[in-house]
Amino acid sequence: MKGEVIPPRTFFSFTTELLTLDALIACQECDLLVRLGDIPTGAKARCPRCGAFLWQHKVDSINRSLAMAAGALVLFVLANSFPFLALKLEGLSRQTTLLTGIQELYRGGMWEIALLVFMTTLVIPLIQITGLLYILLPLRFGFVPPRAGSVFRLVRHIQPWGMLEVFSLGILVALVKLADLADIIPGTALWSFAGLMIILTASISWLDPHEVWSRLEIRP
Repeated sequence: MKGEVIPPRTFFSFTTELLTLDALIACQECDLLVRLGDIPTGAKARCPRCGAFLWQHKVDSINRSLAMAAGALVLFVLANSFPFLALKLEGLSRQTTLLTGIQELYRGGMWEIALLVFMTTLVIPLIQITGLLYILLPLRFGFVPPRAGSVFRLVRHIQPWGMLEVFSLGILVALVKLADLADIIPGTALWSFAGLMIILTASISWLDPHEVWSRLEIRP
């Protein structure tokens, strides 16, 4: 389904008929401003200039994203409350947590990397989860929380900086290298962290920003 191109003179004249909150969208590939119009459920809107994907209606977006965000919060607490790994070598055992690696980086003089890991694996995911809950839970019950527009902009802005996948890849590399040196026992936090990565990604992918902005009645 092709969208309707908005002429520049019409856009800047602020015509009421065309400039509705849920009608305008900019193509992420060629920056063409397009009026979507009515899109049937299951149909996809594509840019009339370059053919790039613009938008698709997501069924029950608010409820699905809210459920995933609530589950992500539970897993986040578990991932930071229990041991991540246990290493056994020659009868000695040592347990590690998510914060252990950050502390070791800091003690080793690599405070910049420690700060980056702390922000991208702990602070930013927590802001994403709590921000989604702050917005979606009130919307679920039909009211708009204070400063919801600013919070939603923040959640969308920091999304690329959540690097749970990169951290997980680093964990896998470390496990492969340590497998021949010691016995590795996965902890509760490891499985919680893996579930957190999947559920948080699902929550963001199921969320329909256009529906959120429409309910907030705020121009993104």
